Amino acid sequence: MNLQALEPKIESIIAQENLSVDERLLLICETLEDNVTYYNWVGFYFKNGDKNELKLGPYVGEPTDHTIIPFGKGICGQVAVSNENFVVPDVAAQDNYIACSITVKAEIVIPIFVNNENIGQIDIDSNTPDPFTDADEKFLEFVCKKVASILS
Repeated sequence: MNLQALEPKIESIIAQENLSVDERLLLICETLEDNVTYYNWVGFYFKNGDKNELKLGPYVGEPTDHTIIPFGKGICGQVAVSNENFVVPDVAAQDNYIACSITVKAEIVIPIFVNNENIGQIDIDSNTPDPFTDADEKFLEFVCKKVASILS
C-alpha cells in the first residue's frame, strides 16, 4: 500500500465538518486499519485534562484495558514526555512496554501538537515484526498535523 495515496482520504475525512471530532477520528482509525495490512490496532490517546496521564480516544482493533496511561509508562506514556516519535520494531525488546495483546510485535506512536503543545498521539500496533518504515513515520506525522487542525 502506498501510504501517500491515503493522504487525500485523510484530508477528506478531516473536512467533514458535519461529523464530530470523535467521529472523524474513528473514521481515520478505520481507514488506516482497512488500508494498511500491518496496522492491526489504530487509536488515539489524548492528555486527560490537567492530569499527567493519557486517556484513550477513538480506536479500532482489539478492546484494550489501557484506557488511562500515566505519563512515562509504556510507549505512549514515554511519547507524552519526550514529545518525539517512537518506533518500536520489536516490543519484546522494550523494558517499558505495556502489552495490549500477545499478538502485537511492533508499535509506532506519533505525537499530535496543537500550538506547539503535545496534546495527544496516534498509536498503532502491528502483529508483524518490524513493519514500520520512514514512510510510515512521515505519513503518520501528516495524519497528526491534519488531526491537530480540528482539535485547536
